[in-house]
Amino acid sequence: MHLEFRHLRTIKAIHDAGGLARAADQLFITQSALSHQIKGLEDQAGVELFVRRSKPLKLSAAGMKLLRLAERILPEIAAAEAEFEALRSGRAGRLHIAIECHACFDWLFPVLEKFRHAWPEIDVDIRAGLAFNALPALSREEVDLVISSDPETIEDVQFNPLFDYQPTFVAASSNPLAAKAFVVAEDFADQTLITYPVDRARIDIFSQLLTPARVEPRAHRQVELTAVILMLVASGRGVAVLPDWVMREVKYQPDYITRPVTEGGLTKRLFAATRVEDATRPFMAHFLKLARSEPVKLQRA
Repeated sequence: MHLEFRHLRTIKAIHDAGGLARAADQLFITQSALSHQIKGLEDQAGVELFVRRSKPLKLSAAGMKLLRLAERILPEIAAAEAEFEALRSGRAGRLHIAIECHACFDWLFPVLEKFRHAWPEIDVDIRAGLAFNALPALSREEVDLVISSDPETIEDVQFNPLFDYQPTFVAASSNPLAAKAFVVAEDFADQTLITYPVDRARIDIFSQLLTPARVEPRAHRQVELTAVILMLVASGRGVAVLPDWVMREVKYQPDYITRPVTEGGLTKRLFAATRVEDATRPFMAHFLKLARSEPVKLQRA
């Protein structure tokens, strides 16, 4: 038996309307075409689907089985059609994010809070555990956006610039470097440098200053959480270089001093990597717009 969605719609329309004429009007076909469709379906089934001597027209036992099938399947089909339409129009989709930047949570959560109000049908998630293999995961479509400060040339992936930030030196107010207007590479030689647990090539202070200058800190300690880094710095257990947006809460506290790195300061750019075909999708474009504007408020705070 070859059963199509239109057959289920026909069965339900006739049952709801109580007659062929009204059902044909609901289905926007002629009564003759509807009768022909029913006859063809009954020939396939080998049984009558309607009790034709009754008024209004009633379903037979076999017809009731098809009606129950229609009442179960047709709402699921309608829901799928609505979802596909939402995808086509850009109202629905998926935004799974991987982060190659430990400190980015500070500005990312306010961005996502605004985004979810504007795009409630988008499935948003932050994929933990992919931080060090994020870009390959993007190419494999396991994630949809990667926050990174290290753009690469990858086929079908584009790096959308977000904003510039300044890696900023932070130390305890009792640290001798507090007397300086800015710090240079040599200042780290007798300091314990606290960083996130990331490969040196991806740590700003190493890639932009210490490695080119061939300066090694006295000790290097890796810590996962920004709050813990700042706690260790305040207690004099080391110094750190963190993005300027992290400094909004500490630069006015007496336990800390913040200084530029080098006289002119360091500048780094943050990017959102996406697959090329996704970058212009309406919800993705809006997320990128928010991600360019919201963090600036933290930098100015």
